[in-house]
Amino acid sequence: MTTKVALVTGASSGIGRASALALARDGYAVVLAGRRKEQLEETARQAGNAETLVVPTDVGDAAQIKALFARTRERFGRLDVLFNNAGMGLPAVPMETLTVEQWKQVVDVNLTAPFLCTQEAIKIMKEQKPRGGRIINNGSISAHAPRPHSVAYTSTKHAITGLTKSTSLDCRQYDIACGQIDIGNAATEMTERMAKGVPQANGTTMVEPRMHVDNVAKTISYMASLPLDANVQFVTVMATTMPFVGRG
Repeated sequence: MTTKVALVTGASSGIGRASALALARDGYAVVLAGRRKEQLEETARQAGNAETLVVPTDVGDAAQIKALFARTRERFGRLDVLFNNAGMGLPAVPMETLTVEQWKQVVDVNLTAPFLCTQEAIKIMKEQKPRGGRIINNGSISAHAPRPHSVAYTSTKHAITGLTKSTSLDCRQYDIACGQIDIGNAATEMTERMAKGVPQANGTTMVEPRMHVDNVAKTISYMASLPLDANVQFVTVMATTMPFVGRG
């Protein structure tokens, strides 16, 4: 098997779709995972002649994650790049009113799922020939600085940084590199509200600049292109004038 294989979670739209298409253009066979089958099939259609595998997957379900990686191994026999991209947020509510069920839902999707995907990727990457691979985690600006009333999302994104560092340390013996991309205001469905104005730390509401999602996809493409003896450990890609440096 000579074709390199990439797996992207949350590939049905936004950052996931743009990144999957960039990897397909780079010559990867791409496994497209996400909850929405029709949207995944649209991503596959946009990939043109590139080889793709659509696997509808709810990453909040551990059994479905195992099945996703089993399908990948069965179809391609290897995995070279995993982009842990799928994630979710909640409407902004005061911390004291957040329910434990809401908290657990965000933790399951944003933290437990990337951990489980990483586990399954390691099992494939450490045994395949040639050995090794690359895992890229979607961190977010919220891995550094919170937005108001976003405790669950912010906590999980801070934890992703710990997952990235631990994976880098524990997997170097298997020639597996792990890096993190922290994204600020890519223009996707999830950030459409920013064009109307979002709450700021000083209590005001402000429209925030956004950047084209292709800027993220290009960065993923670059990270994936490196030989395994080089790694982008952390990178921040953001709209230049968004509130982050000095935020709050």
